[in-house]
Amino acid sequence: MDCLFCKIISGEIPSKKVYEDEKVYAFYDIKPMAPVHVLIIPKNHLSSINDVNEDNSAVISHVYEVAAKLAKELGIAESGYRVVSNCGSDAGQTVFHLHFHLLGGQKLKVEMC
Repeated sequence: MDCLFCKIISGEIPSKKVYEDEKVYAFYDIKPMAPVHVLIIPKNHLSSINDVNEDNSAVISHVYEVAAKLAKELGIAESGYRVVSNCGSDAGQTVFHLHFHLLGGQKLKVEMC
């Protein structure tokens, strides 16, 4: 598979790892949109939220558990943070491996466009 995030998980492409366990891998985004911008990705390849079903949906709750843990560790839990997953080209998804952006460290704009 020629997936950028699969290659990052396997170590073929370097990343600045923040967290890893048996289900997910988290690393700093190379083009941060906030002082804290971490990507949390399931290790099993899912192209987008559209691929989530009852057989694999447990990883989504685990992503949010990891997001809360990282927000505390990175010092943004109290001030606030955002967790975002884009689904499809029109929503801005550029890498088609399900991933979640953990954003914080400054007051974020409320507008989505």
